[in-house]
Amino acid sequence: MSPHAVGKGLLLKADPIADAFRAEVKDGLAASHRAPTLVGILATDAPPSRSYAEFTRKQCEELGVRFVLKEVGSALKQKEGETDEARSDGEGVEEAIIEANEDDNVDGIMVYYPIFGGQQDHYLQQIISPLKDVEGLHSKFHYNLYHNIRFITPASLTSILPSAKVTQPVIDDIPPPGTVKSIIPCTPLGVVKCLEYVGVYNKILTYGDRAYGKTVTMINRSEVVGRPLAALLANDGARVFSVDIDSIQEYTKRPRSLNPTSARQYLPHHTSHPSTLSLEECLAVSDAVISAVPSASYKVKTEWLKEGCVCVNVSTDKNFEKDVRDKASIYIPAVGKVTILMLLRNLLRLSHYKDVSGPSGSEDAVLAR
Repeated sequence: MSPHAVGKGLLLKADPIADAFRAEVKDGLAASHRAPTLVGILATDAPPSRSYAEFTRKQCEELGVRFVLKEVGSALKQKEGETDEARSDGEGVEEAIIEANEDDNVDGIMVYYPIFGGQQDHYLQQIISPLKDVEGLHSKFHYNLYHNIRFITPASLTSILPSAKVTQPVIDDIPPPGTVKSIIPCTPLGVVKCLEYVGVYNKILTYGDRAYGKTVTMINRSEVVGRPLAALLANDGARVFSVDIDSIQEYTKRPRSLNPTSARQYLPHHTSHPSTLSLEECLAVSDAVISAVPSASYKVKTEWLKEGCVCVNVSTDKNFEKDVRDKASIYIPAVGKVTILMLLRNLLRLSHYKDVSGPSGSEDAVLAR
């Protein structure tokens, strides 16, 4: 150990966390009767999207997943001698999604966002078939996540209306007969796996409540990462402060009552309510701090952190100050290598959905995996 590292927290790269899931994906592929096909749709010429597409290709090739990159819009390079006007961002992306939806040989679809931004990108996320949505961004999966619905029947994904059934208490992570695990958005799930690895989750507690007793601050409340991750952690028992540019909310399954004599509440899924705490006050009591702010200028102040906390940087920009390990016991600077393996786990799960739903699929075999 360098003398300069004495007294500092651990800098933990994502590689050892990803390795366990790489082995899991390999085993899943070996047990599958065919290699699944993933279609990536690249609709802009943005370098980060291009890099992520190539990273996806590399991971798929190493593991034996068939990857097809469909380039549309400004991602298509103009050929020499062409006189047509340059293509715009997103041109043809909707048609590419529909084509992949209708192709029975395609098991999973991912789109490299942002394309248009805001509501237009959200619309694209909803036209991807939930039976092929490896990123878990469809409203069907968000509904399940927010309502703590962990096990589903694949047929429920084709229903127009969400289930009105009350969420049943979860005993363990084995799907009940006739059900499979719901898809979880891959970046939030990747962060949870990082927190499990470093011990923020307590494995001896009951499944579904293993983050009980922990306080987490999640900075950024986007619908892609921040909000679903805060809900995921709260549904696992944590007290979560969800911080955005204009407000702070608290997510919990154990809401505090203003009446000290009232019975203690334990809800089937999290609730949210405004918090009166400032960011500094949230950080001071947080066992884990996760930041996903897409800005190079945004920094979490090290002096505000709780001594010995775990810090996770999700953004492509570094959201923590350089001296973060002076207070943090563990600092994870990036989660991309874990995220891509969560995506491939989701791909395998979707492939299993098809096997369960299909006339020749063996449901018992799939559920045993």
